[in-house]
Amino acid sequence: MTKTLHHRACHLCEAICGLTIETELQADGSSQIRSIKGDAQDSFSRGHICPKAVALQDIQNDPDRLRQPMRRVGSEWQAIDWDEAFALVAERLSAIQERHGQNAVAVYQGNPSVHNYGLMTHSSYFLGQLKTRNRYSATSVDQLPHHLTSHLMYGHGLLIPIPDIDHTDFMLILGGNPLASNGSIMTVPDVEKRLKAIKTRGGKLVVVDPRRSETAAIADQHLFVRPGQDAALLLAMLNTLFEEQLTGASHLPVAGLDAVRQAIAAFTAEAMSARCGVPAGTIRQLARDFAAADKAVCYGRMGVSTQAFGSLCQWLVQLINLVTGNLDRVGGALCTEPAVDLVASTSGGHFNRWQSRVSGLPEYGGELPVAALAEEMLTEGEGQIRALVTVAGNPVLSTPNGRQLEQALDGLEFMLSIDFYINETTRYADLILPPTAPLEHDHYDTTFNLFAVRNVTRFNQAVLAKPMGALHDWEIFVGLAKAFAAKTGGELKPSMAPEQMIDMGLRFGPYGDRSERKLSLATLRDHPHGLDLGALKPNLGGRLKTATQQVQAAPAILIADLQRFAAQALPKAGELLLIGRRHVRSNNSWMHNYHRLVKGKPRHQLLMNPADLAQRGLVDGQPVRVRSRVGAIEVEVAASEEMMPGVVSLPHGWGHARPGVQMGIASEQPGASANDLTDERQLDSLSGNAALNGVPVQVDAA
Repeated sequence: MTKTLHHRACHLCEAICGLTIETELQADGSSQIRSIKGDAQDSFSRGHICPKAVALQDIQNDPDRLRQPMRRVGSEWQAIDWDEAFALVAERLSAIQERHGQNAVAVYQGNPSVHNYGLMTHSSYFLGQLKTRNRYSATSVDQLPHHLTSHLMYGHGLLIPIPDIDHTDFMLILGGNPLASNGSIMTVPDVEKRLKAIKTRGGKLVVVDPRRSETAAIADQHLFVRPGQDAALLLAMLNTLFEEQLTGASHLPVAGLDAVRQAIAAFTAEAMSARCGVPAGTIRQLARDFAAADKAVCYGRMGVSTQAFGSLCQWLVQLINLVTGNLDRVGGALCTEPAVDLVASTSGGHFNRWQSRVSGLPEYGGELPVAALAEEMLTEGEGQIRALVTVAGNPVLSTPNGRQLEQALDGLEFMLSIDFYINETTRYADLILPPTAPLEHDHYDTTFNLFAVRNVTRFNQAVLAKPMGALHDWEIFVGLAKAFAAKTGGELKPSMAPEQMIDMGLRFGPYGDRSERKLSLATLRDHPHGLDLGALKPNLGGRLKTATQQVQAAPAILIADLQRFAAQALPKAGELLLIGRRHVRSNNSWMHNYHRLVKGKPRHQLLMNPADLAQRGLVDGQPVRVRSRVGAIEVEVAASEEMMPGVVSLPHGWGHARPGVQMGIASEQPGASANDLTDERQLDSLSGNAALNGVPVQVDAA
């Protein structure tokens, strides 16, 4: 049998690690995967690989993965051909919009949408025809505060400065665990070696987290912080920098720093210590150490974004980098110059042009916060959502109050899912359209190159042939668009394949035809290990998209949000606060359907400090009942010294034992969904992002 080596990247998480995949040609003409290893010649990941990449073989061979369109008839699923499926969608959605208006159809796009370039390039080819304001995505249970802060300060929601991890002397991480996430709004393969290298060259790594995470375990210093109170710590640090005259000059044009100084004058370390649980002296010393470092960077991620003051936190992170002279500086926070530059080629976006019908939550970039999705389905009246299109998402397990969303999905008139599993969400669909598997299509990372710690580029060619009768995700959207336009008489613009769009992006980008490199798709095809385009460099001054071409340090809505923070009640004595956590083997809930990613020590338990267990008469390993305002779950508890007293932790994405789910391995796993406890009313009210961390809960024996 003929064996062939292929080089491409894994795009199941943010690290985009390069892979060497060996396939073997079978007697029937098909190819079978023999091995998946890290690509030692990859220009970025340097041979690093994590378990998720090896699981690409499991996705390919998974018997539960759908391989043809499926229509639900009662409680049964029946195969349907593509043209019939497209016609059914066009008929049902157009009829619903004709009766109830365009906004009666909603769209939800999940996290994998940014991991597949066909979804990035072509989803709006169909979804845009729906002309609905009810568009939602995983952004508002994840990184929306990042985008809003960059939109307000720098004029573009994708102009997000990235830690220059390879050159910094002092890295401060709040609410992030890159050893488990492989980065996250910081594309950084082989992150453990890069973090340890900071210490090797005489630098310092400090982690602030309510849990002593995997990353905190290798840090020089770990500080417990009360969930939802990171803003108190950051305000106290910024106040100390101003008060003790520890600020440094910035080469950037900046407006509003005096307004910031005045607005935070009352938020001293002594005043904020009781809120965040960190001693005032420790906060002041942290600010001094940060300011004294030759090159320092502050980085806040998931834990500080998904809380009630997520936008405030991300603004304060940017300000700390700015006032110490570390914004747009080597070893500090830098913006990328990607080969396909979405910042240069797209508008800066918009915020709060319209609001959700029921709760009045603001839109960002044309999307409403997903915390409003269920109530928009359940609340009767003009504009009520009657139909839903989900794309590569499982919001029942990944958005707040999943049980309420289940109730809402069950009452829809029609639901379409573009997905290759019958999962906790898609089981409610009337029609599921499965795209090809990851190794059966090409890919280019437009999003994660934008957040990479080096300027890199790589085109990933398909490893396996597209199966007969299958369609790529972009082909599904083209088919849906054609059918919908034919049914409604809409105008259909010409389309081109994703690789043609990437070729144009490369040619018109900063390294394209007008540069010395002259990058094109043909160039990348000749470099299967990818191309390193150089270290990040200061460039923010020339990339600012604000009206004044200045960094806006004091956006009015962020200054005003300080009043909401100041008015917040102090945590109640004896109250337990719930936070999430990640594991290197889990990124999305569907990864629980692969044995190699769920084997080993159990990871579904509720982690709890031993003192909190003893106070409630509980013991390690027993089943407990966890209650919040929205519901209750039963789960095994595990005693853990790594938890801050008063804080419990439950990972998201578990809880697969729901009727109708057809994912065999996942359904056999223990555990419960953390989002059966999270509260759709608990939000960062400025952005509308869900507050998944800091949820008040009670824990007692089951």
